[in-house]
Amino acid sequence: MPTIRRLPEHLVNRIAAGEVVERPASALKELVENAVDAGSTQITVRISSGGLDLIEVTDDGCGMEPEQIALALERHATSKLPDEHIELVATLGFRGEALPSIGSVARLTIESRPHEAAEGWKRVVDHGLVAADGPAALPPGTRIRVEDLFGKVPARRKFLRSPRSEYAACQDVVRRQAMARPDIGFVLEHDGRRVIAVQPREELAARVARLVARELAEDGVLIEAERGTARLTGVAGLPTYNRGVADHQYLFVNGRPVKDRLLVGAVRGAYSDMLARDRHAVLALFLEIPPEDVDVNVHPAKTEVRFRDPAFVRGFLVGALRHALESSGQKSAQPASVAAMGMWQVEPVAPAPAPALGSLFAREYSAPQSRSDFRPAPSRVGEAGEVWRSYEAEVMAQPSGRAEPVPDEPEDALRYPLGVARGQVAGTYIVAEADDGLVIVDQHAAHERLVLERLKAAGAEDAMVRSQALLLPEVVELEEAACDALDDKIADLARFGLVLERFGPCAMLVRAVPSVLGKSDVFALVRDIADDLAKNGDALLLGEKLDLVLATMACHGSVRAGRSLSVAEMNALLREMERTPRSGQCNHGRPTWVKLAHQDIEKLFGRK
Repeated sequence: MPTIRRLPEHLVNRIAAGEVVERPASALKELVENAVDAGSTQITVRISSGGLDLIEVTDDGCGMEPEQIALALERHATSKLPDEHIELVATLGFRGEALPSIGSVARLTIESRPHEAAEGWKRVVDHGLVAADGPAALPPGTRIRVEDLFGKVPARRKFLRSPRSEYAACQDVVRRQAMARPDIGFVLEHDGRRVIAVQPREELAARVARLVARELAEDGVLIEAERGTARLTGVAGLPTYNRGVADHQYLFVNGRPVKDRLLVGAVRGAYSDMLARDRHAVLALFLEIPPEDVDVNVHPAKTEVRFRDPAFVRGFLVGALRHALESSGQKSAQPASVAAMGMWQVEPVAPAPAPALGSLFAREYSAPQSRSDFRPAPSRVGEAGEVWRSYEAEVMAQPSGRAEPVPDEPEDALRYPLGVARGQVAGTYIVAEADDGLVIVDQHAAHERLVLERLKAAGAEDAMVRSQALLLPEVVELEEAACDALDDKIADLARFGLVLERFGPCAMLVRAVPSVLGKSDVFALVRDIADDLAKNGDALLLGEKLDLVLATMACHGSVRAGRSLSVAEMNALLREMERTPRSGQCNHGRPTWVKLAHQDIEKLFGRK
């Protein structure tokens, strides 16, 4: 019969390290969080080989006395819980497991000096054994080195990824911590190369743009919202500024970087009718709520949280994001002009002289093929006139475009954000002149968004979610957990026109579906919604399907590409775009207009 025994301390620490120290980035995260909790204003991180050979974190925080250093290396010893109220924890760390766990699978060196102390202290733990303990010379603060991670645990080390992959994970950890605390300066060096360097006391928007993407400064909107005791701040990218993966969504709860499916689902819901399903928003959101309303002690790495009122949190995020995006009006993400400017064709300089006046009109010149084609260069002004008359018919041919009288314009017409129409290109693009540049509008994409917003204002959404009762109710068999999730959302789904009932422990009865989805596969629809609930914590799929139907209606009811518009029609479209929220992007997240600034036009012609 197997005998139950108490495990030795070093083995307990190695088992705990399996939860806390999954990879070098996990160890780095714990060390940086300790530095933040110590009240630091500057944190410097040095790593080598992606953190496999070296992780060093130096801070200017409060520091530790020698006896405190020894105590910090014991399991479940921490300064961050002054009492037993763990639900009120306000620091990033609180378990007291990180340092002993790291010290059991690596060579860990801790050097620390309090601000009021004359000298510091150093303690070295090599894979669970104390290797050195004595005075150390260093400025006030703490320096921690982790070397040879998993060096004596080859079974763990062989499952780590390449140094490049581990470095990317470490960089992501520092980036998230630096975003969460713009009041602290951060430096990250990898193999002697400085990768991240941000100064303390930066503005939140500037810090986010510096760390995520500089384009966010122009292609993002600031988030500032409060509801009750909750507060949301951050920067959200315009729908036209999107990515193919969700890796550029940074979410924080009370300063803690998290990866929470409820928050991810709320972001997706907020952008639901502005982005295609395979595109993802770029943003950084910072949610602040009372500590007693969120449980951070649900994951060993503290990357997941649980909210006391998840419906409130989701509604707050969706409402705040939508309000900010709608307030941006017709603003559209303007891509960097360098690539676009490079696409413009510049007239090449011919190596040989062309015929008289030929270069003036950029006429292609080819060498004469026979003596009859040869014309000697003119030697007198009169002869040059004869040469010009030979090209006149070709150069001064009648224009092939359509022209019409321009209606009277207000004196300040150019001050309209989208300017006034000057023409139409390829029957698809409206060219307008604004006070600050040239505006090109995709008439179909723009009108598609206008029609969608018009349909919503006219109550088309309410008409779409009307239920269509099934002649014979359908029974959909699912796993019990999926049925439980659907059972909790029956009232919410009914608002979209999907009427469900519980039909035993492992089945749902479908009595009605939204009228616009009447011909859809009921079994597949319910299964997909159940999967959506499991992934995002909310039934976003049904709303997205209805949005897709509405977007299709808007697409078919909008001005088609290739249709010629009069100047009055083009100006009317521009004015309606300026009045309509979210007109800067079509229903799929693509821009409806772009602008070529005066400076860019001047660069094309070499004026600047």
